[in-house]
Amino acid sequence: MKKIEKRSRKKSHAPRTKLCLPDLDHAKTAVLISLRSPESQRGYRHAIDEFISWYCSEPRPSFNKTVVTRYRGFLEDRHLASGTINVRLAAVRRLAYEAADAGLLSPELAAGIRGVKGAKKLGTRLGNWLTAPEAQSLLSLPAPDTMGGKRDRAILGIMLSCGLRRRELAELTVNHLERRENHWAIVDMIGKGGHIRTIPVPDWVKLAVDDWMAAAAIIEGRLFRCVARTGKVWGSSITEKAVWHIVKKYAASLSAFRNLRLTI
Repeated sequence: MKKIEKRSRKKSHAPRTKLCLPDLDHAKTAVLISLRSPESQRGYRHAIDEFISWYCSEPRPSFNKTVVTRYRGFLEDRHLASGTINVRLAAVRRLAYEAADAGLLSPELAAGIRGVKGAKKLGTRLGNWLTAPEAQSLLSLPAPDTMGGKRDRAILGIMLSCGLRRRELAELTVNHLERRENHWAIVDMIGKGGHIRTIPVPDWVKLAVDDWMAAAAIIEGRLFRCVARTGKVWGSSITEKAVWHIVKKYAASLSAFRNLRLTI
């Protein structure tokens, strides 16, 4: 009897080859908790949700190297870019690792999944960037005599010259701006992956920021705030979505939104 009980216990705790939806959700939560950057969390959440949707639409095959290879073929059939495919596969590999670490998946299967090769990158992608005349035209769109225009001009200037992401710009504070060696800079900016960096700020951008701060009477806290249609400044910050809409509004009116690349 004791031998039978021991065998049954071993079988109940043995890692499985097929994962049900609760197991996938558990592994997904573990992946997201392990990531520090909100941008990485957003990207991995989208990639994992897409894989789970595809995986559950199948007749629930084993979660192994063959299945992930089939998923790579599914992504390639959608004519996605190589970089996009590799990001999606990286999320699946991380999902398998966390599932194995939690005892939900066999370590051998997880090792096989992590061995799935990504899509080959042919050449170097240059991206679609604004030219100098296009950038100048974009900066000239916000009205310089309105509260919203002053704020938007400062936002566009920082994004174009300093290359901040939307979240970084939304979290930018007055204390981030310091003068170092006769130059203005954004100091100790914590970006993606927890990296800390210092970014030089051109003088013309600092003038636009000073114009906005003086008009809005901002002396501390978040640098950018919400502006009502009446021109009244309210709230203590703005969101990433608000930054997106601000840039999209001016870029669309310039008919250059397709050429503008916002880092996330």
